[in-house]
Amino acid sequence: MARLCIRHETLYTYERPVRFAAHRLLVRPRDSHATRVVDAHLTLSPPGETRWLYDAMGNSVCIFAPGGEGRSLSIVSDLTIERFPAPLLRRDIADPQTVTPIVYAASDRAVLAPFIDPVSEDTDGHLLAWLRDKIGSPREPALDFLLRLNRTIRADFEYLARDLGAAQEPSHTVSVGSGTCRDFAWLMVEALRRLGYAARFVTGYLYSPATASGAVRGAGATHAWCEVFLPELGWTEFDPTNALAESPDLIPVAMTRTPAEAAPVSGAIYGDGGDSELTVHVDVRPAESIPAAA
Repeated sequence: MARLCIRHETLYTYERPVRFAAHRLLVRPRDSHATRVVDAHLTLSPPGETRWLYDAMGNSVCIFAPGGEGRSLSIVSDLTIERFPAPLLRRDIADPQTVTPIVYAASDRAVLAPFIDPVSEDTDGHLLAWLRDKIGSPREPALDFLLRLNRTIRADFEYLARDLGAAQEPSHTVSVGSGTCRDFAWLMVEALRRLGYAARFVTGYLYSPATASGAVRGAGATHAWCEVFLPELGWTEFDPTNALAESPDLIPVAMTRTPAEAAPVSGAIYGDGGDSELTVHVDVRPAESIPAAA
């Protein structure tokens, strides 16, 4: 078991005062057998009403309606969590044994269908051409293929940090040969869907003591990766940015069908605020490294 403290700060600033529509916050993990939320606290400015709900994917969502008007909107999430990660089991998957076609039980497929159909376009065929080149022997076990694809994306694509903006289309990521964590996660999700796998986009945090050495890409910030549903293994995590699989350093917050649905903070303003700026800072560290209050 590992206990971690996570501080996620989001600050919007505006040139002129504005009013705020309700904002949707995806910053709190849902308790599970792998993650327990010990403490969670939101500091919000301007203050306003909050209510909590579970969305259609089962994610824990806070609806925040700031009151009044102002030239800034500050959202600070402080979490203390305990992680109980289980290592990836290297076991044979009896059905299916091959990369393609993968076969799900009828009862599973009814639930998994939204995560099997591709969402992105591949007009020029760049994604499909890249994917065909990665498919190995038809006898390659599904788990071996997924681990190999996970490593391939890590090795073949250049990591370029990009704090703002939507995820690139997978075909564009293939064309330019570079991207950030959300681009690589979305590439893997959409590539696997074209082979019949159920895959979903995951956003959360990444912690690793190797961060200082630069060995881990994307740690200490919001992070994104891929989950794939496998018979006998269930939803299994793959982080193509770092070639990690079922890693204790991955801290999931939200699972979605597309990256657009996974924004940690989303909302709107009323009025002309003029020039605006967004600043985001995330700090993930072991709980024992946090000084005790005086």
